[in-house]
Amino acid sequence: MRWAALLVVVCSACATTHQPAADFAGFNESLRRATLAMDNAATLALWEEDGVSLLPGTAPIAGKAALSAFFARVTSQLPGAKMDSFELECHDARTDGDDGSEWCTEHQHVSFSDGKPAFDGAGKMLLVLHRGADGKWRIVREMWNAK
Repeated sequence: MRWAALLVVVCSACATTHQPAADFAGFNESLRRATLAMDNAATLALWEEDGVSLLPGTAPIAGKAALSAFFARVTSQLPGAKMDSFELECHDARTDGDDGSEWCTEHQHVSFSDGKPAFDGAGKMLLVLHRGADGKWRIVREMWNAK
């Protein structure tokens, strides 16, 4: 009988280790919505103050001030751009206390009002997250590459 009770305790502990995926659901939806809306302020709110983005072919973008400038620069280079669709599918969510990680695939379609051909791109991201004192997950590190 003691073994059965121990098995129940162990299985309960195992079940809780699979909860992190649900824990990131709100963060992932906020990231999806901010990206789809091309909302720089909403995207920046998902970052830690000292967050670092590692994009292909660029130097690391470190800190919210640098991230904000990068977002503004990209937006200014794409006048009339509209994100028609943005799909985000995340996997393998893991947490260790207030730190977490997951990897995601993304697919986006952007149209332009100036007649430029639409952009249809896809990529993979690795996100390292931290849960703040307010309980919200924010990006500490992001690494992205095209598929």
